[in-house]
Amino acid sequence: MSVSIDQEDALVTSTDPLHPANLISELCASFYRLGWVTGTGGGICIRTDDKVYIAPSGVQKERIEPSHIFVLPYPQAEPSPHTDRIFLRRPKLNLKESACTPLFWNAFTVRNAGSCIHTHSQNAVMATLLWEKEKMFKISHQEMIKGVRIGGNGPTLSYLDTLEVPIINNTPNEEDLKDSMKEAMEQYPRAAGILVLRHGIYVWGDDWQKAKTQTECLDYLLEIGVKMKLAGLPTVLNE
Repeated sequence: MSVSIDQEDALVTSTDPLHPANLISELCASFYRLGWVTGTGGGICIRTDDKVYIAPSGVQKERIEPSHIFVLPYPQAEPSPHTDRIFLRRPKLNLKESACTPLFWNAFTVRNAGSCIHTHSQNAVMATLLWEKEKMFKISHQEMIKGVRIGGNGPTLSYLDTLEVPIINNTPNEEDLKDSMKEAMEQYPRAAGILVLRHGIYVWGDDWQKAKTQTECLDYLLEIGVKMKLAGLPTVLNE
């Protein structure tokens, strides 16, 4: 697929603050301040109809610029370490697309998501350690549960519902989480995110606003759940 240099730059150049390239830069800086994407870890993607905008790998997340953003056509064969990826745009700098790319594609193909966020939040990591044997984080009767949607893009959960987030094992290479993440998403269709042991969490939504909102709500619930567990309090009532 051949696109001229001028056309490539036009894909990530806009004065609109809501353009995906501008949003990704802004959101990565915001997530950095929350401690979710320090050390260049974590990532975010936004899908708009036939294009996917993805942050680069190995770049200080608080310093990402729109010119650093990769653009891929959608749909295409699911990107993985073993398939060639088609790009509409690559940054002129010697950058690599996010290692999360195959996992972001899971959110598109399994949940028809419009955005996916990956954080290395310490709340998520602690939850995977405290619920490692159960392979499932569970919490109920918390107001913030109402900010999470069934499956990530269905109806919102109720205060009386029990939120469940599956935990999958980590792998040395991020891309190799693709299959186990997809299996967990299919096995637990009501899950709005996937926790990765000693690593972090993936959260998705219909668009960037819903993905961001659910990531914030889930991080709150993971934090309060960890505190309750360490205090000897049950995180699920009537179980």
